[in-house]
Amino acid sequence: MTESNLSFEVGRDDFAVTRTHAEPLAPLVDGQVRFRVDRFALTANNVSYVVAGDLLDYWGFFPTEAGWGRVPAMGWADVVESRHGEVEVGGRYFGWFPMSQYLTVDAKPSTSGFVDQAEHRAEHAPIYRTFTATDRDPLYDRKYEDEHALLRGLFLTAYLAEDFFFSHDFFGARTSIVLSASSKTAIGFAAQAHARGNGPVVGVTSAGNVGFVEGLGLYHQVVSYEQLEELAPEGDALLVDMSGNGEIVRRVHEHLESKLKYTMLIGASHWQADRASADVPGPKPTFFFAPTQAGLRMKEWGPAVYAQRVATALARFVEGSGSWLSIERETGAPAVESIYRRLLEGKISPRVGKIASLHEASDSAV
Repeated sequence: MTESNLSFEVGRDDFAVTRTHAEPLAPLVDGQVRFRVDRFALTANNVSYVVAGDLLDYWGFFPTEAGWGRVPAMGWADVVESRHGEVEVGGRYFGWFPMSQYLTVDAKPSTSGFVDQAEHRAEHAPIYRTFTATDRDPLYDRKYEDEHALLRGLFLTAYLAEDFFFSHDFFGARTSIVLSASSKTAIGFAAQAHARGNGPVVGVTSAGNVGFVEGLGLYHQVVSYEQLEELAPEGDALLVDMSGNGEIVRRVHEHLESKLKYTMLIGASHWQADRASADVPGPKPTFFFAPTQAGLRMKEWGPAVYAQRVATALARFVEGSGSWLSIERETGAPAVESIYRRLLEGKISPRVGKIASLHEASDSAV
């Protein structure tokens, strides 16, 4: 067993500052389990985690030295050591992991796998600290592991966002307007709205991505940010902001005014822009916390029905992604840093899904 662990870390005061940090692996104590992090996805959503690191305590998931943060990433890992009688070595799990080679957790068995019950995780939503075993995962499909790392968490947020609107009868609106329409979460939202047969969904994106977004066949109309003032939605409208760009949100509010019934804030693909302000005409922009909606639906539907509905919707989305998503795999610390920087600079095509590992190619399944 290796005696050290390599992690990719980001400066909490300057997101463009990064380092690869090595530290010794401490021996396990009773109740602990050690993962070997096999692979993880890197998307614009990881940038959102960085931007909201302090606000939503994403930095608290995997603590490190002061001034630095480990960015959560969705992916796959294998148990390589266990001091817990109910967790066997060799199990494969899906969940949120640090961009590291290894992760040690204080395991508490659950019906789907186990939960990290370490003291520093106590305030985090269970969905963020649950590790799901492949042999107990209704969503698992071995041939789609990369797609699940890239899309599962993002689609779940999109599914719950669309379901939130559905459960509120869309606040009386007919049209949904989605900012940063080329992002994978936005595509998931549009796909779910399309599958349900909701009213029109309008995608707003950069001029360079208009062709890609139109080609998805999920949006009724696609416009660039420069064309915002040309929006003429059918009936009243909802705004779903994946961009995190407060100026763009303001422009939509000022253009639509009373026709806008609800503004939902989700992502931060435009991470350098100022966040949306409550001081805009129309409805107050409201942050959407997906675990809250998931908890409500689990209570209303029951866990089994909830899991079945999500599994069906996710399978449909993953299978459909083959028409627009190209997966690229990279290994090693320099590759992880390069991908992160390109995401930060908005230089990765929405057609591309990056899967990475901090293990070198000779020691990685990526």
